[in-house]
Amino acid sequence: MRTSFGAAGAATAVIIGLLSSGGVPSGRPLAAGGQQAISSYRAPRAADGKPDLSGIWQAVNTANWDLLGHSARQGPILALGATFSEPAGVGVVDGNEIPYRPEALAKKKQNAQRWLTDDPEVKCYMPGVPRATYQGFPFQIVQDRTTILFGYEFASASRIVRMNSKEASPTDTWMGWSRGSWDGETLVVDVTSLSDQTWFDRAGDYHSDKLHVVERYTRTDPDHLLYSATIEDPEVFTRPWTISMPLYRRVEKNAQLLEYKCVEFVEELMYGSLRKKT
Repeated sequence: MRTSFGAAGAATAVIIGLLSSGGVPSGRPLAAGGQQAISSYRAPRAADGKPDLSGIWQAVNTANWDLLGHSARQGPILALGATFSEPAGVGVVDGNEIPYRPEALAKKKQNAQRWLTDDPEVKCYMPGVPRATYQGFPFQIVQDRTTILFGYEFASASRIVRMNSKEASPTDTWMGWSRGSWDGETLVVDVTSLSDQTWFDRAGDYHSDKLHVVERYTRTDPDHLLYSATIEDPEVFTRPWTISMPLYRRVEKNAQLLEYKCVEFVEELMYGSLRKKT
């Protein structure tokens, strides 16, 4: 234990030293250093002269388990031992706090206790925004002059970002309605009309159908995007809050999205009880 705390103390000292000297490790989404890194890099251009964000990207963190910082935890099925246990994570929420309303926090805690049966991910439902970004599966960005396509490996989910559009969604959907614009080197995506059936993570963090998400994608070097999402939902939270993380480009020469059509994996779980008994 002494060794562990000593290592932690040394790491803390290094971080404090970096912050006080203005140095920030590459790819880490810290406000001041991150902005300096962004301003010094100009992304390659797409056909319309806008920053080219195309490629296959993936988050490498534990946000899908819990957006907040957390220690390692035992998994929900004791017989599986260390498999399916929860890895520790430093968190991706600015300030490491989700500002729940008191009554909403009670529901979040209930969700956490029942996540193995109630989490929409368990049932192979489309993950929604922003969860699709950090679910642990790669996703692909394909750009056009008027639209940007996001294709996700999990459940073959996808969404279209309509650039410079004022068109409104006819109804709420799992992946919402995305309208995009450019702020210099940054793609800004305004997402509305999201179904209230998705969660943010396996820790039970959730939202209502009043959810409004503003995403920002900035290419900070050839192989990294800086991603942030500001989340607003007056029915569940007392104020807007933001998550941020680096995204990594898959650089294998044969990098591609593969099929993960998980519906067939959950048929027995969801419909097995309906099987006709002989």
